[in-house]
Amino acid sequence: MRTSRFAEAQIIGMIKEQETGMATAEVCRRHGLSSATFCKPKAKYGGMDMSDARRLKALEGDNGRLKRLLADA
Repeated sequence: MRTSRFAEAQIIGMIKEQETGMATAEVCRRHGLSSATFCKPKAKYGGMDMSDARRLKALEGDNGRLKRLLADA
């Protein structure tokens, strides 16, 4: 699976810019992505802080590890 070219902190920063009143098209233009591409991370990270994003990443890692353990058993 292809990784994102933006870090979680950058994605959350973009969403915060858009939530403070900057137009979505302007945010996308500044960061070099399309508005359709902006919607997917916004759905995942919208309304989160960095601590929430770190916890989400840790939970996803644990979930993947447990799935591999179950598949191996």
